[in-house]
Amino acid sequence: MQPHTRSGPGHWLATAVALAAVVAAAALAGPSEDPAPVATSTVTAGDPGPLAARFPLRCGPGGGPDVVQQITSDLDADGRPETVAVVRCRAGGGTPPSGVYVLAAPRKEGERPRLLATLVDPREKMSVTALAVTQGTVSATLVGYSAPSVPRCCPDMSRTVEWHWKNGKFALRPMPVAGSV
Repeated sequence: MQPHTRSGPGHWLATAVALAAVVAAAALAGPSEDPAPVATSTVTAGDPGPLAARFPLRCGPGGGPDVVQQITSDLDADGRPETVAVVRCRAGGGTPPSGVYVLAAPRKEGERPRLLATLVDPREKMSVTALAVTQGTVSATLVGYSAPSVPRCCPDMSRTVEWHWKNGKFALRPMPVAGSV
């Protein structure tokens, strides 16, 4: 018996048909994406919920905003809650840059929450890996890339930062870099 060393047209046709069947089955059984968050008219005047907010993001087609984390707290000690939201454009693969936004309740019932501050702009090409709010202080760990040649899978820079409410706005305070004096 001789080993199979050459493939003929029938072999390639059978391979193409099998591959097409696998791709079709995967497309039918594959995961579906959640629809983009939709604002509703049930927003109350005391709710700074981020799903009804409009964020200053420019997402591509089919990649609307995705709220990946949110924390509600009274950040400015005025007795009303604000919401800190980590938002990025929805993507089929990879991790798009994050934005960190502070929202306040709408002025009137039925309106969208108000955008008070942008703490991290997605144009800075940073991703947020940790977010916390403690006694009016917002802290986050940001990761990013030192050069365009660094693969987008593997951020090589990390920094912890804090924002404090001071004189009517959020003031950024970078934390010491690991290994620095």
